[in-house]
Amino acid sequence: QVYLRESGGGSAQSGGPWRLSCVASGNTDSLYFMGWFRQAPGKEREEVAQMSRDGRATYVESVKGRFIILRDNDKHTVDLQMHNVKPEDAAMYYCAAALGEYYSGGYPAESDYNYWGVGTRVIVSS
Repeated sequence: QVYLRESGGGSAQSGGPWRLSCVASGNTDSLYFMGWFRQAPGKEREEVAQMSRDGRATYVESVKGRFIILRDNDKHTVDLQMHNVKPEDAAMYYCAAALGEYYSGGYPAESDYNYWGVGTRVIVSS
C-alpha cells in the first residue's frame, strides 16, 4: 500500500509562482511513475505532469514552459513548481503514483495510476 499526501494548496496570485508538494509513504520502492493531475469545477480531471523514476517527464500542453515537475526518489516526493500562474490553473490538484514501468506511449494514462492523494486546492486571484 502507498499513501500520498499533498500540501501547498492556497491562493496563488495570477502571474506569480506557486508550489505544490507531495510525499509518498508505505511501499514506496514499488513506485515508478509519479504525477500531478487537476480537476477544475465542472471539468474532467486532466493530467498536468508526470515523471518516471529515471527522470523522464511529460506535461500537458497548457502548462509547458510554466510548470516543472520535480521528483526526489530518495525522499519519495514529487513537487509541482508553477510559474506564471493563470486563472485557468485554479483547480483541485491531485498527486498520483503508478507501479508499472512500461505503458503504451511511454507514459501511464490516468486510469493506470494505482494510488491517489486526496487533493489540494489552488485558487488563483488577480
